[in-house]
Amino acid sequence: MGKLDAFPITRRWPPKRDDVIQLYSLPTPNGVKVSIMLEETGLDFDVHRIDIGEAADQMTPEFLSLNPNNKIPAIIDPDGPDGKPIGLWESGAILIYLADKTGKLLPKSGAERYHTLQWLMFQMGGVGPMFGQVGFFHKYKGKEIEDPRPRTRYYNESNRLLGVIDRQLQGRDWITGTYSIADIAIAPWVRNLRTGYEAAKETRLDDFANIARWLDAFTARPAVERGLNIPPRQD
Repeated sequence: MGKLDAFPITRRWPPKRDDVIQLYSLPTPNGVKVSIMLEETGLDFDVHRIDIGEAADQMTPEFLSLNPNNKIPAIIDPDGPDGKPIGLWESGAILIYLADKTGKLLPKSGAERYHTLQWLMFQMGGVGPMFGQVGFFHKYKGKEIEDPRPRTRYYNESNRLLGVIDRQLQGRDWITGTYSIADIAIAPWVRNLRTGYEAAKETRLDDFANIARWLDAFTARPAVERGLNIPPRQD
């Protein structure tokens, strides 16, 4: 019996190796947060592509057995707490788990740990939801709505959030001063305003010099370059 046989998801996406972390993901802003973290920490992993388009893999019973919220990414770590396998979903929770597992990219204790976590929560509660609405109303099905008020609201709120990030980066190389899970959480979403949603102009992304410098430094990291294409893009 394999170490991961107790997880029904492995019947649909069998592990190549059942002694390494299993990543179920796509190269979306949320998905790459975890793949970048895995690359940065040097943890070994297998990746399984979850097609959230026509195939709707995220709605299958097997995927829902791991994440009842039908979202990517999700992981299984065969070497979890007390040496027992653990399944996790929600990208922010996974980042904290991997940081604590490896002792990297999140202070173990003290004020700096909580400062880092507050910026992680800023991404999860603000940046992700608001930028995601920009994508929906600017590029995807919401663009068919003639009423301009929804898209204007999300353009403006995203611009406000960019201002918060830009001011935080004044005089700092990274969000908290030291490269951390806060940068890994926020930067893919900011980058996606240009590369994915094609809404840099509407959100006035180019007005923020500190963000531009920070994104250049982020995307120049070898682990980030690898993580941004896991699993490999098919577009």
